Amino acid sequence: MPRGVNLLAVSKGFKAEDIKTIYALGQKHFGESRVQETLYKKEYLKDCKDIVWHFIGRIQSNKIKKIVQNFDYIHSVDSFNKLIKISKMAQEFDKILNLMIQVKFEEDPNKGGLEGSKLIQLWDDFENLENIRIKGLMTINPKGLSSNQNYFLFNKCRELADELNLTDCSMGMSQDWREAVHAGSTWIRIGSLIFGERII
Repeated sequence: MPRGVNLLAVSKGFKAEDIKTIYALGQKHFGESRVQETLYKKEYLKDCKDIVWHFIGRIQSNKIKKIVQNFDYIHSVDSFNKLIKISKMAQEFDKILNLMIQVKFEEDPNKGGLEGSKLIQLWDDFENLENIRIKGLMTINPKGLSSNQNYFLFNKCRELADELNLTDCSMGMSQDWREAVHAGSTWIRIGSLIFGERII
């Protein structure tokens, strides 16, 4: 793994037994996108006490309470309203959550995310919320881009993070992690290259 880059093993859709196998090899950070699936896995893996759970899916408002309760990181905060709800819920549970703000740099109806200009406009409001620690930005590129196009968009994310004095960029998956690392990613989200092809 390149220096300064963290590996998030995307375990959504894979069995708890598979997670335990990868955990035994030294991997501690796992990414999930379905709350109920994660609750089952956490129960099965309760003896693996140092697993760090990352929520990487689309946030539904009615699931925010359980997300705040059961995850250490959230990579997919794509609106200020959801951030407010996360902050309030984290205060209720007396918990500090590590967050990434999801941004998008090219129109894609299948992906959430704030526009960079909107994030800059609201940044003071973002920073003033309690019980959250904004660690960085997250982005998912549209499918079908060339290597150069992927790098260009990832680099935009890195530049915006630097402008906001944020350390982390969660960007790059199994098919484009190299371009993301080259652009300055600090978290790459890898599923199929670790676990194989997803069955469910």
